Amino acid sequence: MEDRKRNWLEIYGGFTDHVTDWSGLEHFKEYIWQKQLHLYEVPFYYIEYGIAQLGAVAVWKRYRQNPKEGLEGYMNALKLGYTRPIRQIYEAAGIPFDFSRGYITELMNFVREELEKTK
Repeated sequence: MEDRKRNWLEIYGGFTDHVTDWSGLEHFKEYIWQKQLHLYEVPFYYIEYGIAQLGAVAVWKRYRQNPKEGLEGYMNALKLGYTRPIRQIYEAAGIPFDFSRGYITELMNFVREELEKTK
């Protein structure tokens, strides 16, 4: 089995039920990811989700560091709506338009610390 199929089945197995009986239909299970029309009709759909989620975390982090500036930046970004490119919306929010491993690690460490506070 090729790596892509093996990886898909591993990922799918972690998020699907364990009740469905795929006996005799295993071949179809390998391709079930293709039912997601977003992959064909709107190819950057899932990437945009990631960009939006990271932006939301960055706004939250900025707010936690300085509530007044964080809220002002958030409101500035909202005022732009979809009238500007995403990079400019991030700038208006006062957050970096940065998707480097280092910056994403920083954001995820922030989330981890926030979650630890709730325990």
